[in-house]
Amino acid sequence: MEIIKFKTNVVDEEALSKVAPLLDKEERISKWSLDTESAEKVLSVSGTGLDPQVVESAVEEAGYKAEIIRVMGISGGDL
Repeated sequence: MEIIKFKTNVVDEEALSKVAPLLDKEERISKWSLDTESAEKVLSVSGTGLDPQVVESAVEEAGYKAEIIRVMGISGGDL
């Protein structure tokens, strides 16, 4: 399982409500979370065979930006 972290501009619950359905429909994403309290509004995504471009496109489709900041390999750790 891979974990990819993105810096976003998703700042609040209203913005998150626009992004969530698009992330939820991506089959390769098994779990995701967004830390709106952090300065970088970090979106953490885990799954198998993840394509960072797919995640970025989903966030952009909702009208926001996502920039990859970290990729982690197989892990049993938390997002």
